[in-house]
Amino acid sequence: MAGISQDWEPVVIRKKAPTAAARKDEKAVNAARRAGAEIETVRKSTAGTNKAASSSTTLNTRKLDEDTENLAHEKVPTELKKAIMQARMDKKLTQSQLAQIINEKPQIIQEYESGKAIPNQQIISKLERALV
Repeated sequence: MAGISQDWEPVVIRKKAPTAAARKDEKAVNAARRAGAEIETVRKSTAGTNKAASSSTTLNTRKLDEDTENLAHEKVPTELKKAIMQARMDKKLTQSQLAQIINEKPQIIQEYESGKAIPNQQIISKLERALV
C-alpha cells in the first residue's frame, strides 16, 4: 500500500461576506485597520442636512408667495340665503322638514340659510322646486 494518494480537492468553508452595513460598523473598521487593510472614507455632500427635502420646496413656496390670488370657496349669496329662509317660512316648514322633502340632511339647509355652504346647483334646484 505504498502509493495511496487523495484524488479530491480540500473544501474550505467560510462565513458569508459581511453586508454593507456590517462593513461600515465601527468594530469592522477597527479590525480592518489592525489587519492593515486599506480603508476609504467618503463624506456625502448632503450628509447631516435636509437639503434633499427642502431643495424642491423652495421653488414651490416662492411660487405660492408670488401668487396673489385669493383662494377661497364661493359662499352662498346673501340674497339666496334670505330667499330660501323666507320661502321656507311662507310654507311653514322647519329646516328638517324641508331637508326631508328634498332628500338632504338638515345640516345642509342650515348651511345654506347661514351662508356657509358652498353653492351646489343640484341642491339649489331641489330647493327651488320644493319652495315654489
